[in-house]
Formats: sequence, structure tokens, C-alpha cells
Amino acid sequence: MSSVTRVALTVLSILIIAVVVMTGARRMVMGAQATRKEPIPAPTVDEHTPTAHTETAVFAGGCFWGVQTTFQRIKGVTATTAGYSGGSASTATYDQVSSETTGHAESVKIVFDPTRISYGTLLRVFFSVVHDPTQLNRQGPDVGTSYRSVIFYTTPEQQKIATDYIAQLDAAHVFPKKIVTEVTPLKAFYDGEDYHQDYAEKNPNNPYIQICDVPKVAALKEQFPELFQDYKPK
Repeated sequence: MSSVTRVALTVLSILIIAVVVMTGARRMVMGAQATRKEPIPAPTVDEHTPTAHTETAVFAGGCFWGVQTTFQRIKGVTATTAGYSGGSASTATYDQVSSETTGHAESVKIVFDPTRISYGTLLRVFFSVVHDPTQLNRQGPDVGTSYRSVIFYTTPEQQKIATDYIAQLDAAHVFPKKIVTEVTPLKAFYDGEDYHQDYAEKNPNNPYIQICDVPKVAALKEQFPELFQDYKPK
């Protein structure tokens, strides 16, 4: 991590803490879970009976630290990787993506067993507790296109499930504003730097993690206890 990036993260953490103190808030939750105690409705369209035991999903929903640490704790998820999607290989580095000029979004690749958990259920978690799908090109304090909400589908079936689910949620007015999540084909996924992998697990006392990401895990456990599993980095 460059010195400039480190200083920026430190300043951001101080500013977030200041906001929490001034408002008297006990915690700041970056996602739809901020005002919701129950999960959103399940998708009416989901995968047919799967035969394969491995499938890949790629989601972008703000800083990839929080997205990864939440999906790591879901039964049926076998691996996660923080990285970048939406731009070219030559610009898939943290410093370049942070410039907001690459087209990349901070993303997480999720490998899961569809016989244990469906793609639609992962989407339900994504929209319920991972992020706020009504925020355009930002999540909470993180602003820019690299923090946009995106579903990078890997199959036509994933595309249909995602687009139908968004239409279902919008029609039911589940959120106070229209969902702005993009649904786009996955062209490539580029692994992020090693220090970004399991970042929340390796830096549990980081103020940003405590304020922005720990509440997401708590919301997952509260809203989806049947899906929750403990996670320890290897």
C-alpha cells in the first residue's frame, strides 16, 4: 500500500469516527441492513435443480473488504477473492483503480456449491446486508465508480435471475428508491493484491472495518442464521 493511500485511509477512518461521535450513533452500517431487521423477499426466479457442484458469482458493492468478509461466512461458499472487474488487465491495480479512471469496480469472486446454496440466495444476501443497491457510484463514505453496484453474470441463467430479481424488488418497492445495480456480463476478473485478501480478518481493529464491515457480518448472522458459518483464514 502506498504511503498516500495509507494516509488517505487513516484520514478517512478519523473522519468516520468523528461523524459517529458527533451524531451519537452507536454504529454506522453501510448497506440496506441499516434500517432493516428482516431479510428482503427471496427471488421468485432462481436456479433449476443444479447438477454441478461448483459455480462462480462476481459481485461489486462498495469496498471489497466488506463484501468478501460477509460472503466468506455463508454456508456453501467455498472460496472468495477480492479483485477488480470492468476494466483492462493493465489497469487492475489498487492505485490505478482508486484513480476512478479505469472502468474497474472493486469486486469479489465467489465460488460456491449450488447444491448447497443457490445463486438467487446469494443475490438476496447481496441486496439485504452487503450493500445499498440504491446508491449510485458510491457506498457510504466511499465515492466513485469503483464503488458502484454491479452483478457480473457468468451465465445466461444468472443474468435472468438477477434482472428478474431487481424487477421484482423494484415492483414491490422494497427499497425507498429505485435499484441502480448494473447487470453486465463478466469479461474478466483480476485478483487483487495479496494484502487485500482477508483484509477484514487480518485487520479486525481497523476503524473502517469496525464501523463499516463488522455490522454487515452481524446483520448476516441476524437475518440469515440458517446460512451463517464462522470463518477463519487459512
